[in-house]
Amino acid sequence: MLIKAVAGGGGKGMRRVDASGDFADALLSCKREAASSFGDDRVLIEKYILRPRHIEVQVFGDTHGNVVHLFERDCSLQRRHQKVIEEAPAPGMDEATRAAVCDAAVKAAKAVDYVGAGTIEFIADASEGLRADRIWFMEMNTRLQVEHPVTEEITGQDLVEWQLLVASGETLPLRQEELAINGWAMEARLYAEDPSNGFLPSIGKLETFNLSRPEPGALNVRYDLGVDWDDVVSPYYDPMLGKIIAFGADRAAAIDELKLACDLSLIWPVRTNLGFVGRCLDNAAFQAGDVDTGFIERHFDELTSVELPLAQMAASAADELVADFRLGRDAWTGGLTGFRLNAGTEAEVRVVDEFGRVYPLDLLNLDRRAFCGAYGPPALVKSGGEIVAFSLYRGEGATAAGLADGAIVSPMPGKLIAVEVKQGDTVTKGQKLVTLEAMKMEHSLTAPFGGIVAELNASEGAQVSEGALLARIEKGEG
Repeated sequence: MLIKAVAGGGGKGMRRVDASGDFADALLSCKREAASSFGDDRVLIEKYILRPRHIEVQVFGDTHGNVVHLFERDCSLQRRHQKVIEEAPAPGMDEATRAAVCDAAVKAAKAVDYVGAGTIEFIADASEGLRADRIWFMEMNTRLQVEHPVTEEITGQDLVEWQLLVASGETLPLRQEELAINGWAMEARLYAEDPSNGFLPSIGKLETFNLSRPEPGALNVRYDLGVDWDDVVSPYYDPMLGKIIAFGADRAAAIDELKLACDLSLIWPVRTNLGFVGRCLDNAAFQAGDVDTGFIERHFDELTSVELPLAQMAASAADELVADFRLGRDAWTGGLTGFRLNAGTEAEVRVVDEFGRVYPLDLLNLDRRAFCGAYGPPALVKSGGEIVAFSLYRGEGATAAGLADGAIVSPMPGKLIAVEVKQGDTVTKGQKLVTLEAMKMEHSLTAPFGGIVAELNASEGAQVSEGALLARIEKGEG
């Protein structure tokens, strides 16, 4: 079944429950999140469809009794009920099914004399493809939604302009027969989160915020952004930074445009889902249109596990860092340890990555590989959609960071809403220790290995800062 906040939206206050023994905990978590996000802890329960597609229809009504639809969108690629990639039209939608679903949406809007922009949302059972008799009404969102740009791209209409016209008492700009689908559009939501670290939200200053902005016509891409260079991503709001919208003559072309836009973008030090989105777009099942709301869960490991060629990336970074130094653009005080111009063939430079690993490199054989680029000190090197920062190493004793010592630290500022263990408890690997509420979402911190809770500095209701030590696990059995 599905527990869902009555006043919910964006997947908040929503939990899937597969076993009766999990119901009570899921209900409490839903009610807490619903109360925190919407000021209303009431929930409803509905049947959960195992291979669901999230299909929605854009509708528009005016004060003269006219209602039209602007076709459908597919918003099935989701994580924790948060949409990641949306597209229009829906892959695999035939004309008969489209007509049935869109007509039903118009009837629903007319039944309530709806005025303005709205979205009728449906759940489709995708186990046998899209069929009109296996698509059910879910809800109506009485607003213009985050994903409305894909509808604008395939119809050539400005829906915000439509809203203003309708609000001014004018009739809808076009009749139903004047609206048509042209091409394919796809949107990726840009989130400040770290997919390699359980999708924990990432906060901090956007010291680098380079989105691909080539010459006009080079890419069929538009950006809807809420932040810019030097802005600060705080823990107090939803982690979505903006949207990247691509358009193409067909679905394959739209995928290519969006993938290239992701590849050409560089954001640091705030972590984002750009690399993750790129891997979704590269996935063979996604490219074939074989998507449903369980897609990310099924392909989770391949979408989140990335083997980075760190040695090659370090060589590229060293090449850039040394070039900057020789040109007098060294941003650090002091020079390279042991570095001399015109040194012999044994000259060596060392760089350190953000994980604390040090790479000794021969100055005369530094790698200039085209697959990645480095930008200013520290050098930001991108490979496979992921960014790693490298700096010149000066023997300062950098060490690799991690949970090897069993330290459980707060990944961001937030409020502890649940503490599941006591000092001295025996825990197993993966066992939930505390629940942190931050960026309007709940985040569970778990044991990295089995052992004993040797230290506990967490209490329910406490506000904690980023990096605060909450618990320490000493290795043992489990």
